[in-house]
This record gives sequence, structure tokens and C-alpha cells, in this order.
Amino acid sequence: MRKWIIPLFLVISLLLPLAASAQAPITFSSLQIQIWPEYDRPSVLVIYQITLSPSTTYPATLSIRIPASAGEPNAVAARQVDGTLYTIDYTRQVAGEWAIITFTTTAPDLQIEYYDPELVIEGDSRHFEYLWPGDYAASELIMQVQQPAGATDMLISPSLGGGTTGSDNLTYYTQNIGAISAGQTISITIDYQKSDDSLSVENIPIQPSAPIPESTTPDLTVSTWLPWILGILGAGLIIGGIVWFWQSGRQKPSSKKNRRARGKSTTAEQDATTAVAESDVYCSQCGKRASEGDLYCRYCGTQIRNK
Repeated sequence: MRKWIIPLFLVISLLLPLAASAQAPITFSSLQIQIWPEYDRPSVLVIYQITLSPSTTYPATLSIRIPASAGEPNAVAARQVDGTLYTIDYTRQVAGEWAIITFTTTAPDLQIEYYDPELVIEGDSRHFEYLWPGDYAASELIMQVQQPAGATDMLISPSLGGGTTGSDNLTYYTQNIGAISAGQTISITIDYQKSDDSLSVENIPIQPSAPIPESTTPDLTVSTWLPWILGILGAGLIIGGIVWFWQSGRQKPSSKKNRRARGKSTTAEQDATTAVAESDVYCSQCGKRASEGDLYCRYCGTQIRNK
């Protein structure tokens, strides 16, 4: 038995670090929470952009809570190497006022979206309260609030600093909160005034899918060469017509000669036929044909009269 103690101890010592790493909690390198009231729906769009820590073991299974009143999440996706997002299968389980969204990923960059219907609208006043339930620790938390188009008197508590205008002409308030621990909750309160029910997406100017080139050099080049191309084609047609007409004129005498030759040949054949026909001699008495050189008919004896 003592012989097995040392090998068993070595095996256990090797397995303990593996078990400890497998049971290590998942953490985020960064978590960005974007809150967009009245963006494309009369509610609040909440976006989580997550980057898992480098120590994460894959496949990794995560469970993130969103408000149960939000229903199904708008998106649960992972970002590919080329930057595109693809959908991840998930399960949703309601526990009180929260819905637990559970999914498994093999990629470190994730995005989760949902629409929170708890935007309070009273006349021109808007009020919304957001809460991060503290599901995971993050080395960096960035909070961002988008000011709706047409909104005024924007008040965010706690303050996220001064707003900056984005490329879509909307104002964004962004603050780096720093590191947060698992179980630490973060709450944000948003109040503003808005006199209509228009959505921000309706006021975003349409951007071209690609830059429009300022230079029109290719078009000018084509227009410059087009008359030359048409002129060359026209000259080619004229020359071709002349050549065809010239060749057609040369072929006509040839056809006449052929007709003359055929005519002469026909006359010769007729003369030969006539000559052959005239060489035949017939008996004047019985009408039988005599052979060449006969002086008397071989049938009746009558003297042959030569023509």
C-alpha cells in the first residue's frame, strides 16, 4: 500500500490546479452598457458589449439577468474574427422580476440587446431607471446614454459628464466607471423633456454606403474617346462597303464568260448530234437502216441512195 501513496499523491496534486481553473468564475475584461431611450421603439434599448477576460476557458457558459418585463432579448450574439456578429442559442428562465438568459460561447466578444418597456411618459416628461444587477466582475465598466432626438433638459444621475455629438448628430454621455466586482450593482436615472413621440432613428440622416468620389475623370475620358470610336467604326463600315461593291463588280464578267462557254459547248454538242444523225442512211424502198458503206439494202436488195 505504501508503494501507491506517492504516485496517488502526485496525481492528486496535478488534478487540483486543473479543477481549480475549471471552477474559476468568469470575469469581463470590459463591459460597456449603452442606454438609448426612444431610439427605434417607444421604449429604451439597452445594449451590453462584453469582452471576456483572457483567462476564460472555452466553451464558456454565461447567465445574465435582464428585466422580465423586457420579454425575449432582441439579440444574443458573438463577434467573429472579421467583426461580424452571429446569433447564439440561449435559454430564458424567469425568476421574479428578472429573466435569466443563459448561453454558451466560444468567442470572447459578445453583444446582448433588449428593449426595456419601463420608460415613464407623462406629458412632455420622460423618466427611466436602469439597474445592472452585478452578475459578473469587470475590469472596466463604461456607461453610455444616448440623448433622444428632440429631447431637452437632459438630466442623468449620477452624472456621466458633458455630452458629445456623434456621427449620427445625436448627443452621447459617456463615463468610464472603472472596475466593478461581482455582485456590485450600478444604477442610472434618466430624466428629460420631449414634446412629441418621434423616434431618434427617424431623424438620423442617411449616410452613403461608400464615399462618393469627387473626381469624374473616368466619365470625361469616355466622352473624349467616344467620337473617335464612332468615327473609326463608321470608316470601317464605309471601307467594307466599297470593298464589297468592288468585288461584286469583278465577279460579273466572269459569270458572262461562263455563260458564253456554256453556250458554245451546247452548240458544239448540237452540231455533233446533227452530224451523227445525218450519217445514218435508210433504204428508200423498205425504210430499213443500212450500215455505212452498203451499196444495196440487206433486206430488200434495193440500191442505196447516198445523201
